[in-house]
Amino acid sequence: MPLSERDNKILDELIRNPGITSTVLERKYSLTRRQLGYSIHKINNWLTSKNLPSIERTRQGHFIIDQSVFTKLGADDDIVPMETSVLTGEQRVQFILMMLLSSEEELSLRHFTSQLDVSKNTVLNDLKDAQAFLDDYQLDIRYSRKFGYLLEGKEFQIRKLLISTAYQILLMHDGERLLREVASIDAQDVAEYNDRVENVENELGLKFTDEKLEMMPYILILILRRIEKGHAIHIFSIEYEELSNTKEYQATEEIFRDAEKIPMEERLFITLHLLTTNVYWTEFPTEEDVIPNLVPAIDNMLRLFEKSACIYLQDREQLLDKLLQHIKPAYYRIKYQLSETISIQGSLSNEFKELHHLVKRSTRPLEELIGTSIPDSEVTYITMLIGGWMKRQGESIEKKIKALVVCPQGVSVSRLMFNELSELFPEFVFLDSLSVREFMDYKLDYDIVFAPTYLETDKKLFIAKAFLGREEKQRLRKQVMVELHGYLPQDLNVDEILAIIRNHASIKDENALTADLERYLNRDDDSSIYQRSNKKSIQLDELLKPETITLRDTAASWEEAVRISAAPLVEQGVITPNYVEAMLQYSQEDPYIVIGPTIAIPHASPEDGVNQVGMSLLKLDEGVPFTSDYRIHFIIVIAAVDKEQHLHALMQLMNLAGSEQDRNRMINAGSAREIQAIIQSYSSD
Repeated sequence: MPLSERDNKILDELIRNPGITSTVLERKYSLTRRQLGYSIHKINNWLTSKNLPSIERTRQGHFIIDQSVFTKLGADDDIVPMETSVLTGEQRVQFILMMLLSSEEELSLRHFTSQLDVSKNTVLNDLKDAQAFLDDYQLDIRYSRKFGYLLEGKEFQIRKLLISTAYQILLMHDGERLLREVASIDAQDVAEYNDRVENVENELGLKFTDEKLEMMPYILILILRRIEKGHAIHIFSIEYEELSNTKEYQATEEIFRDAEKIPMEERLFITLHLLTTNVYWTEFPTEEDVIPNLVPAIDNMLRLFEKSACIYLQDREQLLDKLLQHIKPAYYRIKYQLSETISIQGSLSNEFKELHHLVKRSTRPLEELIGTSIPDSEVTYITMLIGGWMKRQGESIEKKIKALVVCPQGVSVSRLMFNELSELFPEFVFLDSLSVREFMDYKLDYDIVFAPTYLETDKKLFIAKAFLGREEKQRLRKQVMVELHGYLPQDLNVDEILAIIRNHASIKDENALTADLERYLNRDDDSSIYQRSNKKSIQLDELLKPETITLRDTAASWEEAVRISAAPLVEQGVITPNYVEAMLQYSQEDPYIVIGPTIAIPHASPEDGVNQVGMSLLKLDEGVPFTSDYRIHFIIVIAAVDKEQHLHALMQLMNLAGSEQDRNRMINAGSAREIQAIIQSYSSD
């Protein structure tokens, strides 16, 4: 975020007079404590962007400034480069949009050239850029001799543009003055609505962020201006029942207290704007303020994150409250597609990239509650909150071993391998399961790779089959631990560990801790490999039943064989015909769907046409060619509705595929029931 004139003055003062106190600064520049705090926050963000240390403030109001800040910024009289008064092309586009949004008269080309102080050709090019910007909003700039330049499109989209454009102009140097000038807004009106917003804060028992408090009067003035010109929202998708019982709806009445004939839809829109506005403090929420099931969704998100990141978050209830305070307005932004107005300045640091990735992978409970995916900007905010909490408790995923699973054998096999290795190495952070092509372009940092084949990589590579037996798991774990650490977990001594803990922490119950450590370190082989789930797993024989098993001598082609195998699932409505076509397309693009000699598992993504989880099997006595390397006798179609439900059955299938004896028994089977009898022998926990 660029520094305002006020921020520059404060930073200049601190560099020239580092002994100054908060109280003196507030008095000298007529600032409230809150305004000074906001400016220091923005200055620190700016310093961080320049790879300089932040300025710290003591409880006594003194400032601690690193010497490198003086060295870097104190060399010249112009300590902080001010934004140039000449507008950039992007800034001119924002000005043009604001003129279209706010003007109370017909706009001609002359209006734009006069306001922007550029030539007609420059304005015409800027108008083209403005239209390209508007494509994402489904809006158009139209010109007629009678009405001049106008915005056309749905009013709800225009309101989203209005909020975004006002925000972008306010970010510019001297943004408030520029916005008042370009939109012809009276400073007295801004002061009046600022008072109303502060009254709203008191009524709602919260404090908006300074950024939002600065912005809101302009938004309200511009919205009222559009309403008065007849640009009202008539068809509105917001649910009245969801918003009308909120405190924010009551606060809207205060904002509109002397406005006439404000339609209900407009009151709901302002209510939504208040609900989607970030706050930095709020009173403890009442039962009416809490969105149903939001707290459990946040809690489940945190649990998924803790599992993915291999950490335990301390003071969890406090973190939940902090996340709730942010995610409540985010809930409404996401649900009503307003998140695009929330802009993150700059990109995440390298330190946060892996964390951001793990947080994004953990947001499924929120997505299920809201009914849509979480935009990346919202994930970034959540990442920053969780990352700050981890830093406070001294946690970092940077210190943990980060692993990738690279598997060329299709989505389901890759996911199975990822789950098995995650359970085998619970102390590692597993970032992703990837195809070979995805691995070649992978951007995040990692330490080790698991793959069933050799890969070109400068990191440690461990060759692991897609399906590992019990002894193979034990050997792999020993190999990895010795390679990385030079020891095995079994070599750890409980008494020595307790002695280390005593040196750094108080132990409430030493006997209980000893028992837990011994139970963990001396657990049997199975417990070091499997993490039992309370959720009932679907068995292989529950999916592959006689009615989904087909026997044929041969098939004319691979494509025909897949269609024959999938036919029972199509007839039962488990999958659609589109899913069959998608399987054929994917098998052409990625031939690595052979999971064992003579066995292939074609599959596609759930969104390609899966209605429920299912499997079907085709046995071909003579087989069918699949590439020049394989002749396939068993084609097992897999239909997965998500990444989990079918995995237990797939694991059992992989176990069966690894047995040469039982593969031969299935080839010689004369009926579907004989085949299912063999399948049943692999279908127990």
